[in-house]
Amino acid sequence: MKAAFALMLVLAAGQGFAAELDRTPLEAATVDGKKVRLFPNGRWEFVDAALAAEAQKVAADYPENKTRPVDAQGGVFGIGRTIMPGDKDYNRGSLNPKLR
Repeated sequence: MKAAFALMLVLAAGQGFAAELDRTPLEAATVDGKKVRLFPNGRWEFVDAALAAEAQKVAADYPENKTRPVDAQGGVFGIGRTIMPGDKDYNRGSLNPKLR
């Protein structure tokens, strides 16, 4: 029993002394032979700058990559109208006369 407790204590203490994980991207190749970088968070990118730029243009066309700009108002959780800066309704405040 004491041996099992000692082993659990050593294993628990070992986690605190674990070295920082290596976060450098890995070099890999696709099935076509194109070189890519694999990042620890699951993201990847082409090593060749021309292929990377082309892939970014293709990815920009997908609707899930079209997000609301930071300065825009409205469109909470994808519902409702998104008002861009410069629009006449941008920062108009409340339409309630009691709050004006």
